[in-house]
Amino acid sequence: MTATTAASAAYIVAGLLFVLSLAGLSRHETAKTGNAYGMAGMAVALVATIGLAWRNGDPLSVGLIVVAMVLGAAIGLWRARIVEMTGMPELIALLHSFVGLAAVLVGWNGYLSVEGAPAGEAEQLGLPVGIHSAEVAIGVFIGAVTFTGSIVAFLKLSGRIRSNPLVLPGKNAFNLGALAAFAVLTVVFVVSPGLAVLSGLTVLALALGWHLVASIGGGDMPVVVSMLNSYSGWAAAASGFLLDNDLLIITGALVGSSGAYLSYIMCQAMNRSFVSVIAGGFGNEGSTASAAVEGEHTEITAEEVAQLLRDADSVVITPGYGMAVAHAQSAVADLTRTLTDKGVEVRFGIHPVAGRLPGHMNVLLAEAKVPYDVVLEMDEINDDFAKTSVVLVIGANDTVNPAAMEDPGSPIAGMPVLHVWDAEHVVVFKRSMSTGYAGVQNPLFFRDNTRMLFGDARERVEDILRAL
Repeated sequence: MTATTAASAAYIVAGLLFVLSLAGLSRHETAKTGNAYGMAGMAVALVATIGLAWRNGDPLSVGLIVVAMVLGAAIGLWRARIVEMTGMPELIALLHSFVGLAAVLVGWNGYLSVEGAPAGEAEQLGLPVGIHSAEVAIGVFIGAVTFTGSIVAFLKLSGRIRSNPLVLPGKNAFNLGALAAFAVLTVVFVVSPGLAVLSGLTVLALALGWHLVASIGGGDMPVVVSMLNSYSGWAAAASGFLLDNDLLIITGALVGSSGAYLSYIMCQAMNRSFVSVIAGGFGNEGSTASAAVEGEHTEITAEEVAQLLRDADSVVITPGYGMAVAHAQSAVADLTRTLTDKGVEVRFGIHPVAGRLPGHMNVLLAEAKVPYDVVLEMDEINDDFAKTSVVLVIGANDTVNPAAMEDPGSPIAGMPVLHVWDAEHVVVFKRSMSTGYAGVQNPLFFRDNTRMLFGDARERVEDILRAL
């Protein structure tokens, strides 16, 4: 068996392991196994790549690969050890930018190696230059859009820039014009490859990626993370075509298609079209809808909440990003066990876009060892709120906002939300009366059956536990 054949066989095995990884990640109970399959697949791919380079008698390439692996592993382990769960969304966005940048560099290297090589060299290598030029243009474009888009998402999620959307005059015309210009530049590059054309295409893609994500508001950021994940997959697939690497094509297609489908599911959960999210989300802070909310809120103490919970038959907890910020998941898990031991039915209601990352709340609760069978999705729990004694809204805001259903003029109008207000009692854990990440005020806070418990969520939950 030749080295190339062995590497191809290893790549097929790695591809199958990645498929098994995605299948495992589809359920809480098998998520750890799915992660293990993914790591095993990547290990097989790396060993096969190093082995192929070694058998081809290229020690310099092997040395460079090993150095890159050691540096990457060291940085990755360091970041994984120090990152907080609240910092996971921006870390993932930053990692997506690396994939995009890699695709851009691979595309430019492909151009310099073929189209930019001395005349006749590409023909001697037997390369179909026209097809190769199209691959270069498409790969650079997708990679550059992913790179700058991910950088902007990282800056928004980490709070380095404001989350409200950039609204430029004719922003949709700019996006459509950029896509049309990309198509024209790609045709020109295929017909007559040149440095100036590829440079112009790269700059155009960088600007488009920046504008696409900058024009999306905070309320849509979970979809943005998922969308960028899809883009990074397609960028990897484009690099696979340029490098003639089957595994990159397979892996990129898996990541790209699964990310696109996840984005679609999340948009369905928000009653929005994917195109509308790309064109600009609903996170317009300071909207007229926020200013129009009036009323007086009623505060409650931890001891009073404990009394409500003692008398309750059923409790539903709806967590949000505030729970992650307060590191309250372990205290919430302790509260769940305490109430369950007292005979109170406790369940969790998870909105599809709770937090700033798909599945963010599920991961936090799993980390705190909350049983999977009491963690329910929005569609599973919404009809039960009317039969619930107490709802604890811990750090959530936009996902429990009745304005989405009652105010057609609200920036989040039409977005499905958790119907927590149907319960007998609602207790909202918040640090202040400020708006949520989407910048929309919440009339839930002023309802007759709602009480506000102010302060750090973890400290307040611990106060309730002591009172119980």
